[in-house]
Amino acid sequence: MDKTNQQFDKIIALCRNIFMKKMKDYGTAWRILRTNSITDQIYIKAYRIRNIEKTGITKIDEDIRSEFIGIINYAIMGLIQLELGPSENELSENVTLEMYDRCFNTAKTLMQAKNHDYGEAWRNMRINSYTDLILMKLKRTKQIEDNQGKTLISEGIDANYLDIVNYAVFAMIKIEFGDN
Repeated sequence: MDKTNQQFDKIIALCRNIFMKKMKDYGTAWRILRTNSITDQIYIKAYRIRNIEKTGITKIDEDIRSEFIGIINYAIMGLIQLELGPSENELSENVTLEMYDRCFNTAKTLMQAKNHDYGEAWRNMRINSYTDLILMKLKRTKQIEDNQGKTLISEGIDANYLDIVNYAVFAMIKIEFGDN
């Protein structure tokens, strides 16, 4: 579990660094997005990964690694938007990064609990399984969004975003550090 925590932290640092650089370029323009738009953006990235996995062909200069990073960062944005709601107002860099870190820490705590119970079974999975699980979570999220956020028995949108973060981090760990 120590190895997983260390690798998770390295992926967090990588994603956070890219998030910060994009925030320097664009500010927090994403704050205008409603969560269903963020869900759709994550879907586009996951669907592209699946197409690349199926065909092995890319025609633009972004590999699945960059798409998984995008999925992670958009899911974090989604969690922030669930809390704050969309706005045309920018967030300060400090507030944004505090919220980003809090959301990632929530995802990490969830990962640790599930990892304990499942005994790191994720390490024996294939990257394309994470892609499929992310797409499934997105279909669930879209259904919950179409139901105005109401569920009868299931977890909410936030739980799906957290699972998406963790599946994408697992994929990134396999890409960055290999199967072991």
